[in-house]
Amino acid sequence: MSVFHILVVDDESNLRKILATILRKQGYEVSLAAHGEEALALVQKTKVDVIVTDLVMPRLGGMELLKTLSQTHPEIPVIIITAHGTVDSAVEAIKGGAFDYITKPFEQAEIQSVVEKATKTVQANKKNVHADWLRSRSAIIGNSPQMQEVFRLIDKVANTPSTVLITGESGTGKELVATALHQGSSRQPHPLIKINCAAIPKDLMESELFGYERGAFTGAVSSKPGRFELADGGTLFLDEISEIPVEMQVKLLRALQECEFERVGGIKTTRVDVRLVAASNQNLEKEVEAGRFRKDLFYRLNVVPIHLPSLRERKDDIPSLVNHFIEKYNHRLHKNVQSVEPEVLSMLQNWPWPGNIRELENLMERVLVLTEATQLGLADFPENMRSQTPASPPEESAFVPQLKDASFKNIVRMKSAEVERELIAQALEETKGNVTRSAKLLQISRKSLQTKMKEFGLRDESNEDT
Repeated sequence: MSVFHILVVDDESNLRKILATILRKQGYEVSLAAHGEEALALVQKTKVDVIVTDLVMPRLGGMELLKTLSQTHPEIPVIIITAHGTVDSAVEAIKGGAFDYITKPFEQAEIQSVVEKATKTVQANKKNVHADWLRSRSAIIGNSPQMQEVFRLIDKVANTPSTVLITGESGTGKELVATALHQGSSRQPHPLIKINCAAIPKDLMESELFGYERGAFTGAVSSKPGRFELADGGTLFLDEISEIPVEMQVKLLRALQECEFERVGGIKTTRVDVRLVAASNQNLEKEVEAGRFRKDLFYRLNVVPIHLPSLRERKDDIPSLVNHFIEKYNHRLHKNVQSVEPEVLSMLQNWPWPGNIRELENLMERVLVLTEATQLGLADFPENMRSQTPASPPEESAFVPQLKDASFKNIVRMKSAEVERELIAQALEETKGNVTRSAKLLQISRKSLQTKMKEFGLRDESNEDT
């Protein structure tokens, strides 16, 4: 087991030495600081598990040290040492986040007991963090070589400050990767703030990212922090970053490079410590060539690229994903599906999956909602999937022999259904699942679209404008 590192902070040299001797006898590694400023410098340079600090010190006292650490290192327990005359201040420190306090003069057994409790808390928190990391990591399913490379990159870069750019088609699991990167980093105790850039109107993008001051615009009756401020100390995940307007990209680049910005309508510069993870389903290099995305911002984002393959590129992972979703929706829907017929897996592996894993999950949820069986068969799935053509567009020589087994009308119907489904899936993707807007885009009635969605196994999340 690793040795815990205790930092003792006190302006009295003799007391520092006494505490160091007591704690080293207990088996701890001990560092010493004469005041709060020296303590903060040590925390920045080395890993500290527990801090024992005097309350009253020159330059930077224990209360100020506690306030700073609660923002920058909330995972470190802080034990306050105080004289009888300042017990009220120690109690106030407890309310402010201190782990415990000890009054002078103290017994050796007392200091040992309090520090031991603090180290046990640190150990329990580490186990919880590791459990969170394992849960977020295990939520990404896949044994294919492509996914093994994704896992390798996640494990390697999670606990680094480097910016990560996640690319891949819609529905491939980019948000899951962002969550795993955050949970696997030292920033895990701090917030993971997520924002979908495509869902924010262009004229509100700046205030959403950087916040605004009271009176900055009509309706700004009070000040509001932006996502950068909310993510201070943690991770900011910008999904669909290609949708950020070009005029906003300059301000985003400055915030990333300088770690500072001003709120809308404000003059005060705010500094933050944020690790950025961005994602895009667009080819940003092509967006740069087309003049829709700044080259310098692209280079700033593309420090560590992680590309997620489409489901079509890793069909061998489909059985594992199917089992995962069966387990998930068995629990959520109180079902008892135990297995699937081999013909079902063959059918699913031949489907083109334009919506990737999101489409597969929605399909499995729908199937489990409707079935009463313990084994899923072909009859549980939509008719258009059962009469599907191969996932890859067939060559002419491969298509012609089908005429021997099916009528011309049936083949045309099958191909038409495939194209129709892909167009509907694309429309839903572009409108973020908004059925009314998708119907307008496709120039069909809302009722007709819902009928088609039901026929094709596309989930109606009823994401309507409010």
